[in-house]
Amino acid sequence: MRSGTGQSHGKLSMAAEKRHPFTALSRRHALAGAAAMLPLLAMPSILRAAEPDLSALHDITMGTAPIGEAERRARIARAQALMKANGIGAVLIEPGSSMIYFTGVRWGRSERLTAAILPVEGDPCIVTPFFEEPSVRQTLGVPAEVRVWQEDEDPLAVVAGFLKDRKLAEHPIGIEETARYFAVNGLARDLPGAKLISANPVVRGCRMIKTAPEIALMQIATEVTIAAYRWTYPRIEKGMTPADIGALMNAATRALGGSPEFALILIGEAAAYPHGSRAPQMVADGQIVLMDCGCTVQGYQSDVSRTFVFGTPSAEQRRVWDHVRTGQATAFAAARVGAPAGTVDDAVRRYYATLGYGPGYKLPGLSHRTGHGIGLDGHEPVNLVHGETTKLAPGMCFSDEPGLYLPGKFGVRIEDCFHMTESGPKWFSTPPTSIESPFG
Repeated sequence: MRSGTGQSHGKLSMAAEKRHPFTALSRRHALAGAAAMLPLLAMPSILRAAEPDLSALHDITMGTAPIGEAERRARIARAQALMKANGIGAVLIEPGSSMIYFTGVRWGRSERLTAAILPVEGDPCIVTPFFEEPSVRQTLGVPAEVRVWQEDEDPLAVVAGFLKDRKLAEHPIGIEETARYFAVNGLARDLPGAKLISANPVVRGCRMIKTAPEIALMQIATEVTIAAYRWTYPRIEKGMTPADIGALMNAATRALGGSPEFALILIGEAAAYPHGSRAPQMVADGQIVLMDCGCTVQGYQSDVSRTFVFGTPSAEQRRVWDHVRTGQATAFAAARVGAPAGTVDDAVRRYYATLGYGPGYKLPGLSHRTGHGIGLDGHEPVNLVHGETTKLAPGMCFSDEPGLYLPGKFGVRIEDCFHMTESGPKWFSTPPTSIESPFG
């Protein structure tokens, strides 16, 4: 459950490039860090010093194919078809996951503009500072014109010049939804007659529908996370903190070939708050342990949550866990091609209401959406949330995580992701069937 601005300059790190609505530093990232650091102070030194034996694990991502030029050319062709259908002459994109998606360029956001312009016809253009051009070209994955600007020049004037040269200045210009105000305002200043509009019909229209290569990368990322869970689970011991458990999970993820993206560990009452608590936490008999973890493989993300009890579950813990398992299955059953995305969330809330939870987003109950889109970003449009009218279509990918939260007691979240096919949803990971066997 995550989604900002990038680095001050230079190439974007793999973790930072995900912070991109397709991204701000999310509440889960912030609270996961805070929740991990506070218990770390009280962690037994023997646990801090322990080095896990990872010898039984091996890289399972060997042989995965990165997204190549042909795939990116096809994406640009789809974008250009959508531009024509929506009367858009070009699309302006700042660094982040959408720039990576279309051009391969991995770059950070700063006060110095680097931007991609996708024209309705022909090759794209990258506008970047003169001294950054060699570095920008290192990750450029498609044929493109590169135009540079000097430190004493206006970069948006360079963007405007490209649009004028391509005879697109009089056409509506689509702005990718995370572009910053100074870029939009500067383009409006340098092209006063231009109509600047949302590029969502183009960018979302492409990115929401994953291709087979994208789904394959998300599948292996999920397999890494599940394998890391299975290695970590039997090594959880009484007295461990969230930081201890997260360190084990991240070490296993790296050994398996994934790049850890997040490891949110909530113990006991902290699990009643979806993104955690700053209160110190420690594994103890009868305590709920909620793990929400994910990684990236070739930039594509996984997101899997599991909840279990250290020791013997109480009747109430078992009952709530079973309710969440049925809630997750209810969402999956409601995900049908052509159905509005919001109806998936509605189906879960109807079921929970019959059990006395809610109604709606009230507690005890489900206080967040049932799921979110996922791909290059951990959180992408659209969401499985009440009122969302976008219709489900093959290639769309979502989390399915209708947790139940009982303030002052505990919470349960079971999360698996699925992708839509012509015949309906298909899991990336198999949901657990009982609280005693959270990883199958």
